[in-house]
This record gives sequence, structure tokens and C-alpha cells, in this order.
Amino acid sequence: MAIEKSSASVADPQPIPKEETTDEDLGAHLDEKKLKKYYIGSIDQGTTSTRFIIFDGVGHPVAQHQIEFTQHYPHSGWHEHDPKELITSVEQCIEKATQSFIDQGHDISDIKAVGITNQRETTIVWDTNTGEALHNAIAWPDTRTKSLANKLKAKDGADSLQNLCGLPISTYPSSVKLLWLLEHVEAVRKAYDEGRLTFGTVDTWLLYHLNGGKEKNILVTDATNASRTMFMDLYTLEYDDKLLDFFELDRNKLTLPKIVPSSSPDAFGALTSGLLKGVRIAGCLGDQSAALVGQQGFSPGSAKNTYGTGCFLLYNVGEKPVISKHGLLATVAYHFGGERKPIYALEGSIAVAGSGVKFLMDNLGFITHSHKISDLAATVEDNGGCVFVTAFSGLFAPYWIDDAKGTIFGITQFTERGHIARATLEATCFQTKAILDAMELDSGHKLAELAVDGGMSNSNLCMQVSSAGHLYNPCLEAYCQSSTQTQANLIGIPVDRPAMHETTALGAAIAAGFAVDIWKEFGELKEINQKGRVLFEPNMTKEESSKMFKKWGRAVEMCRGWVDTDEANEDF
Repeated sequence: MAIEKSSASVADPQPIPKEETTDEDLGAHLDEKKLKKYYIGSIDQGTTSTRFIIFDGVGHPVAQHQIEFTQHYPHSGWHEHDPKELITSVEQCIEKATQSFIDQGHDISDIKAVGITNQRETTIVWDTNTGEALHNAIAWPDTRTKSLANKLKAKDGADSLQNLCGLPISTYPSSVKLLWLLEHVEAVRKAYDEGRLTFGTVDTWLLYHLNGGKEKNILVTDATNASRTMFMDLYTLEYDDKLLDFFELDRNKLTLPKIVPSSSPDAFGALTSGLLKGVRIAGCLGDQSAALVGQQGFSPGSAKNTYGTGCFLLYNVGEKPVISKHGLLATVAYHFGGERKPIYALEGSIAVAGSGVKFLMDNLGFITHSHKISDLAATVEDNGGCVFVTAFSGLFAPYWIDDAKGTIFGITQFTERGHIARATLEATCFQTKAILDAMELDSGHKLAELAVDGGMSNSNLCMQVSSAGHLYNPCLEAYCQSSTQTQANLIGIPVDRPAMHETTALGAAIAAGFAVDIWKEFGELKEINQKGRVLFEPNMTKEESSKMFKKWGRAVEMCRGWVDTDEANEDF
């Protein structure tokens, strides 16, 4: 099938249907008639909401339920979740979606397994003896640890850590969050000193409680989540004494979850209550790894970008880690267990994507409802010269500027709210471009195309080209008349979008289904969610995109140094 490029002159440019891959190319055939009789549940516990989706064996969602939960911001830069509310939201979503599944005439016995995917780095600690959380969860974008991270960077041996665990010292990983809790929360320190402190990321907390809590005491994490803590050796997939010693953590005083493969028929236990009582939990992946699996990113050189609360680009580098020299993270992409080796990825993480538009609504009152963004952005023709560096949590990859604050440049008396709205939406695209440039330097290869998912990817004009078009806000799920540039144009390569956008939840379902033999070959998995994919071709000149990106780079350099490391709110 010939592929014809779309035109920039169309008001709402249409994507190009992607050429279908044949069964012969994949090396395996997906038996749709048989697989439509099997179902897999997927818990998707994200930063702002929880959902449960039930997929059939060909990757189609048949029932789902979603709940938003409370975001806690006790001080500037702090971001917390109530651990109990996370559990409650998961349980309620499972019940509601399963009831919908039953109401459609399906049988619960056809649900063969459940998978879990979760926000990563978010840190929870609890009393080993009681199972009760000792503090709110510290969420991954939280920046209260800025001064602590700076102290750690100055410590002997700090420069060698990334070669072992793949992550630089920053406010992002779980390690610094745990240290902050030990230093500032008396109950946490007391539990540690008495040897009854358990640490976990959200996956461990969910698995512990879904398995009945203290009674069964299931304490596990998968390698993708463990690789976000700075406690795990990337090469052995085990906790490393050198890393723990650097953070001055005593294994005899701290219970760490066992690290297991992402796909396992027995390591994650089973649900102990509700409509799905007794159903095995057979898969677990950190959310960005799950999205890579859901996008069928099984070959070295494949990549995906997820536009959610933040924005995360993962690039499959194969069976050996690649330690970045250009500001990226090395992480475990997935580990399907058995005789299979773990697969690694380079990652670029952007702290603020959809949450930037939410900020305009909730904090500045620019709009009262999400759909009003369209009207606001449509009041102006472009960004009016404004550049908004949305460094609400500092800047993540590839910059790693902890002392940055959100900064708007180019404001004049001409500036209106619509200009700022446009500049907010453009910030994610600029940072994605910076990450792709770094990945090319680290890998030695230029990406041929970028698979996308998440809310923003639903917009044709966001993914391709427009002078004034619809841009989808990944956090608020609202189309926005904005964007003077779009993702395909700025990065200069085609953007590949699936027809079914729930790729993160699908990835967890794939991990679980693989463990219970719903699928047995990777060739079968590669066929899932491939029908109806579309391509967005770039059609902006390199000179135009370079000019825009150069202005962004100047703004990034000028946003440094706004944080005083001795700020009082870091000493609470």
C-alpha cells in the first residue's frame, strides 16, 4: 500500500493509515476466534487516577472504570497521596468494571489473570508489624528533597552510582524520598531503628494489600519498578550493597521487597476479596515500561512516548544496559522471566506535560472547565513570543536542573492569557525534541519513527501540523485550539499512533496473559493493537524547527538558579 503524505494546508490534517504488517512478517498468527474467549484484567494506578480495564485476548477493552483520587500539596514543591485512598480506588475500580463485565453477559471465570501497572518512584513506607502506612506517599514529581539531593551529589562515590543503577542523583528516584522520610518523620525513623520499617513503591503496596496484607505478607516488586529506586544493580537485578551503603541504609533495619520478573504465574499472588477473589495476579510493570510493551516495543531501536501528567520516552536498547552520557536514564524495559533475558531501555522523563494545562485551570484560573482551553487558545494566532519553561518540579531529562522554577519568558504588554496557554502546550514538544537528540547521541542511531500514546496523542493536529488547531490535553482530556508547532514537525520524523490508546494498561495485561499462556510467542503479541494505526508525517522545514528549538534552549538556560537550597520549606 502506497503511503501519501498529508498536506499542511488542511485545517484538520488527517493521518496516513499505516501499512498493515502481514502474519508472515510477524512469524506468528494471532487466533482471534480462540483468544476472544479469554480475558485479562489490568489495574492501572496512575498519578492522578486509578482505572481497571478488562481486555479480551486480542487486546480490545471490553469493560473499565476510572476514579480520580485526591492530590495533596502540603507545601510548595510537595506532592503526596494517601496510601489508603490508593488501595480503595483500586478496589472500587475492580468492582465497578467487573460488574459491567458481568452485566454484558460475560462469566468471571473467563478472566484468567490480572496485571498491575503503576506510577513509579512514588515512595510508601509502612510498619512491618501492623501493615499501616507511616506517612503519606511521596509522589514522584515531589521536589522537597532538592537540598538533600545536592548534599548527596557532593558525597564521595556519587559520580559512580549511575554506572551501576542507571539513574543520576536527583529529586526523582525513590532513594532520596526514603532518606527524607527517615530524617524528618519521627515515626518512620523509630520504625527503622527498631527494624520494623518496610519500603515499597506503589506496586509493592498494592500487591501487599490485594493479597490480604500482613496475613500473607506478599512483599515483591518487579525489575522495572526496582530499577527506579537507585537500590538495584541493573546488571544483576538484585539489591546492591554498594548502593545501599552510599545511602547509609542497613538491610537489617529495612525490609525491601523481593525483585521478581515482570511476568510470573505465581510471584504476585492472587486477589483475596471482591468479585475477582482468587484470580491470579500474573504481571507487574512500571507504567512507562507497560506502555512500551503495550506498543509492542520488543525490538532494539523501537521507542514510544507517553503523554500523561508527565511525558516519558523509552527507547529499547536490547539485552545490555546503555549508560547515558547525555542526560538520560538507563532502566529495565521489561523482564518476562523464564529463560528470557531482561530487556533494557534509555529513558527521557519530562515532569510536566498535561499537568501544565491543569495548572492554568486550577492555580491561575485561566479557565473554569477543561473544554474552555479551546476558546482561550483560539483568541490568539500564536504564542506572541512567549516561552514557558514548565519547571514545576525542576527540569528532568536531559537537563536535570533541580534549581529551576517554572518561568515564562517574552512577556510584554501585548501578552494575553491565550499566548501563555499556547506556550504551556508547546513546552512538552520542545522537551521531547531534546530527549530524542540525546538518545541519538547515546545510541548512535537516529530514530526512524516514534510510537505515541496518552491523551495528547489523540489530537491529529498535535501529532502533526497546524497553525491553529486542536490540541488534546493529556491530563484533562480536552481538545485545545493551540499549538504553533506539533510533535512530528519539531522532531522531524513520523509519529505512529495506535487506534486503541490504552497502551499502558494493555502492557500490564500482556505481561499477565503471557504468564498464564494466553500468548506464548512474542510474534503473537506483536500482532496486538496493530490494526488501524496511523502515521503523521512532518512537513516543517528543518530551519523553521531549529529556530523554534533554539529559542527554547535559551529559555532553559535562563531558568536556572531560582531555587535557594536553604529554602525554609525544605526543612519541615
